[in-house]
Amino acid sequence: MILLTGATGTVGRLVAERLSGAGPLRLLTRRPERVTLAGPGIEVVRGDFDDPAGLRAALVGVRSALLVTANPLAPAQDRNFVAASRAAGVSHVVKLSAQAVTEPAAIDLITDWQRENERLLRASGLGWTFLRPRAFMSNTLGWARSVQEEGVVRGLDGASRNANVDPRDIADAAVQALTNPEAHAGRAYALTGPAGITPAEQTEILGHLLQRQLTFMELTEAQLLRGLLARHPEPVALALVESAARGRDGGKGQVEPDVQELLGRPGRGYREWATEHLAEFGG
Repeated sequence: MILLTGATGTVGRLVAERLSGAGPLRLLTRRPERVTLAGPGIEVVRGDFDDPAGLRAALVGVRSALLVTANPLAPAQDRNFVAASRAAGVSHVVKLSAQAVTEPAAIDLITDWQRENERLLRASGLGWTFLRPRAFMSNTLGWARSVQEEGVVRGLDGASRNANVDPRDIADAAVQALTNPEAHAGRAYALTGPAGITPAEQTEILGHLLQRQLTFMELTEAQLLRGLLARHPEPVALALVESAARGRDGGKGQVEPDVQELLGRPGRGYREWATEHLAEFGG
């Protein structure tokens, strides 16, 4: 039995689709009504990271689990899941982390939270695999409204390179680790796209595909922070600004070989991802 958390999120949903029909699969979510995947062997259970007893019940009979948490202001959630996994006899946890944990200069709230989550699993006695992606290509969906309404993309620095990754490649890597845990136990994988790409280049690609003239508009850190505060608590917004500033300083463009080694093929590029999501940008 494999259990997935985050089954309605960007990565978890893709992992669930790939594992459908491959054996018993349990999807843990706070909102079961949002799960659209169904079929033989698929079980949807209601659960919450803040409910240790419920987690233990959901994990009974599970061999491998995908752990995806998203709230750096709630560090107890990872602790609860790891403790419940141990109590339920889970053998292996695949943790969605971030490549920034390897960077000494990355000392923001979100990265420190992910580092602590990794330390927790290392010390747990459970088998573990860490997936450390760069930024998701799908993050650029946050530009969709301004692209459609104004023909503008806004960001901190149009020239900063990020080897961002297609979420499908993250999902494919997760499937490898979940279905063959012995081969991936104790491993941490840096998941990047096939090339470092700048926001200005992404904007140009979108414009070409949409057959529209798009403009990249640079923001100051203060302007970026104001926009982020509309969607995130202040500590998280500040951490996101710190992360963006590191990208401006050139720390995120390195391409790693792990996707090729894990999947036997190069990672998907941004043009391919954008082509398949063009309708969401108004195409």
